[in-house]
Amino acid sequence: MKIALDPYMFRRVPLTELPGLVADLGYEYIELSPREDFLPFFLHPRANKAQITAFSKALSGAGVRIASVLPLYRWSGPDEDERQAAVRYWKRAIQVTADLGVDVMNSELNGRPEAPSTSEAQFWRSMEELLPVFEREGIRLVLEPHPDDFIEDGRAAIDLIRGIDSDRVSFLYCAPHTFHQGGDLDGIMKYAGPLLTHLHIADSFDHRASSGLRYIVNPPGSPARIHQHLDIGQGEVDWDVFFRTLTELSFDGIATVCVFAWEERARESSAHNLEQIRHYLAKHGSAEQVARPLCLPRYPERPGVRPLVQRPGHLRQRPPRLNRIRRRCGAAHDEVRREHKLTRARPAAFQPLHCQCNGLLGLPYGILAH
Repeated sequence: MKIALDPYMFRRVPLTELPGLVADLGYEYIELSPREDFLPFFLHPRANKAQITAFSKALSGAGVRIASVLPLYRWSGPDEDERQAAVRYWKRAIQVTADLGVDVMNSELNGRPEAPSTSEAQFWRSMEELLPVFEREGIRLVLEPHPDDFIEDGRAAIDLIRGIDSDRVSFLYCAPHTFHQGGDLDGIMKYAGPLLTHLHIADSFDHRASSGLRYIVNPPGSPARIHQHLDIGQGEVDWDVFFRTLTELSFDGIATVCVFAWEERARESSAHNLEQIRHYLAKHGSAEQVARPLCLPRYPERPGVRPLVQRPGHLRQRPPRLNRIRRRCGAAHDEVRREHKLTRARPAAFQPLHCQCNGLLGLPYGILAH
């Protein structure tokens, strides 16, 4: 499983500084969502060759990769001029994604819920033009039904995606949209089966609860769709059911933290949600967590883990607690080395893994993937 961060709350951070920030928060992957200076909402991409090159260099330097690129265009709307423009924007975004060396894009169905038939016809027209481009560039497309799209129900969206009948197109389950998709969280994910390749993780309230008065919109009868993207535990999504279902499905795709509610404490929010994901993965027996029982993401000032104490020269003294952790980690490291017949030498193709004992274990990238 690739645990990624949607950095929308950090969209004002310069693009070339973003990978370092994401790495400091403990993430190895980014889901690149719209930014005004790169891939803006509903407009033609702003990225050029120089910007793509500089961003790629920054990603490499920080040890961070892009799991997916997320553009949003009006490619299913009833207005034909807008649809044609959206297809042009899509084609450029696909090229930018290919130039970044990324092979996954995700987006929304778009269209209008009050004109579902017209919107679906526009969707198919756009897909006829774009699917050959995705296939030519070797990029997968992952789609989700968003509140206020021409399809909002999870099962109906899965049926539509299945009808595309392409191994290049799959389904994204967005947890904060659970209650707009019908509320049957595990049922929808199981209904998707192998089409489920991508997750969005954030919490939300059930707008249907308390006789529809969980939160109130004026004027009465407004068709507005309201939901939140909160930290895990702040809403009403059943996270035990969510992660237990992932284990039952042996999910091994992309899981993106996409919280937007807390820009004033964006760093704390991002770190908290990564901790919560790992907690639930461990609780429900995820293979991803079993593979790395003691290794943790790296980010500054981790509570309970102190840095090494420097002595004059090259000598270092570890606090007693770290010595105990090191003994446990060392045993796990030795076992993995024996299993994979690794040596202490780390060729360029190897990537360091950070663990509680502040040691480094050289492994081929992906053996113990986050």
